[in-house]
Amino acid sequence: MPEIHEVATLTSKGQITLPKSIRQVLGLDTGGKVAFDLRGGEVVVTRADAEHEDPAIGAFLTLLARDIEAGRNIRGLPEDLARTMLEHAGHKVFLGDDFDEDVEI
Repeated sequence: MPEIHEVATLTSKGQITLPKSIRQVLGLDTGGKVAFDLRGGEVVVTRADAEHEDPAIGAFLTLLARDIEAGRNIRGLPEDLARTMLEHAGHKVFLGDDFDEDVEI
């Protein structure tokens, strides 16, 4: 995801307008939902896709993503899977994309 720095002004009602560049990167349009997470004094804004997201799975995926981004060894995963995850850390993945090679299911 690209690094973007934007500033928004808080209104008297506690509202802000999410900057256009942020909306574009998150793929948000009118009626889109965002989630705010407070992490160590920083507010992280993400797209809120699932209304019934399992918080335990979300917390695990966040922890896993941090390990991948930090380049930490991910134990318990097959080496080729861990390597692929590390190669793609920080890259958007589109599940609808075609595969470049044969896949066995």
